[in-house]
Amino acid sequence: MRKQLVLLAVLLSIVSCKKEQTKSTEVKEEEKSELFTKATTFFQPLSSVENKDLDPEKVALGKYLYFDTRLSKDGNISCNSCHNLNTYGVDNKAFSPGDTGALGGRNSPTVFHAALHNMQFWDGRAKDVEEQAGGPILNPVEHNIKSEKELEDRLRKVDIYKEKFAAIYKSEKEPITFANITNAIGAFERTLMPESRFDKFLEGDMTALSAQEKKGLDTFISVGCITCHNGVAMGGQMFQKFGVYGDYWQETKSAKVDNGLADLSKKDAEKYFFKVPGLRNIEHTGPYFHDGSVKDLKEAVRIMASLQTNVKLSQEQIDDITVFLGSLSSDIKDEVKKSPFES
Repeated sequence: MRKQLVLLAVLLSIVSCKKEQTKSTEVKEEEKSELFTKATTFFQPLSSVENKDLDPEKVALGKYLYFDTRLSKDGNISCNSCHNLNTYGVDNKAFSPGDTGALGGRNSPTVFHAALHNMQFWDGRAKDVEEQAGGPILNPVEHNIKSEKELEDRLRKVDIYKEKFAAIYKSEKEPITFANITNAIGAFERTLMPESRFDKFLEGDMTALSAQEKKGLDTFISVGCITCHNGVAMGGQMFQKFGVYGDYWQETKSAKVDNGLADLSKKDAEKYFFKVPGLRNIEHTGPYFHDGSVKDLKEAVRIMASLQTNVKLSQEQIDDITVFLGSLSSDIKDEVKKSPFES
C-alpha cells in the first residue's frame, strides 16, 4: 500500500510538471502571437529582401573606389571619410568636412542599409545608391570634382582601374565612365546589409529580444512611430514634415532653419519636409536629424514623439523605446571595413 501511495505521488508530480510546462509553452505562444503578429504587420526582416546576384568583381572594384581619395579634387577625402565603415557608415559629426575643409549643409546619413531606401539624400533627389554616389563627387563643397570628364580622365591613368573596369564592363569601348564608376560604388554599398537581433525576432526567434526591448517595441508601435518608420529599413520610403505639431527648431535648438524639400521643389507646401530616415543602427549614428542638432538618442525619441505624434512620452517609455532601438544595431565584418589600399 505504501509503495502504491509513493508511486501515485510520483505520477501526480509528473502530471503537474507537464501541466506547468504546457502552461509555460502556452504563455510563450501567446506572447509570440500578440507582439510578433503586431510587429510582422509593420516590419519585415532583411531575409525578406530579394538578394541580387552582385558580381563580386564589381563589388571589389566599388570598394576600391569607395576608399580612393582620388575621387576628390585635392585627394583629401573619400566616400569613407563621411561614411566611415568603422563607425557604422557615418562620421558622427553634425556636418561633414569636404575636400577643402568646408562643411556640408546637412548631416551625412549612414551608408549601411541605404540601398533599402527608395530615395537618397534628405531631400530625396537621388533615386538609388548608384545615383547618390555621383552627387557628392561633383558637389563643390564635398569632393569638388568639377565634371564627370575630370574624374574619368583621372582614373583612366590609373593602371588598376584600367584593368578592373575593362574586365567588368567588357562590352563597352571605353569602360571607365562616370556612370560605371557610380554603378560599381553602388554595387559595393548594396552589400552593406548586416543582420540585427530584431531581424532574428521577426523571423520567429522570441529569445532574440530582451523583455525591455519587447516592451519598447510594443510602445514604439502603440504610440504611432510605425506611421513613418516601418518596413525592412524602418523608414527611408517617404517624405514627412519635421514638426507636424510644432516648429522643429524650437525643440532641436537648431542654429539654422532648413526649409527641407521646399528648397528643391520651390513649393511652400513642402517646407520642412525631409526624407524619413531609416532607424537601423540608429544607436550608433548620431548626432540626429538633418542638421545633427541633437546628440542624445533619448532626447531625439522624446522630440520625435512630441513633434510627430503629439504624444508626451513618460521617461519609462523613452527608456524602453531607446532600449528597443538598440536591437536594430548590426555591424559588417572587419575585413569589409579595411581599405583595399592598406597593405
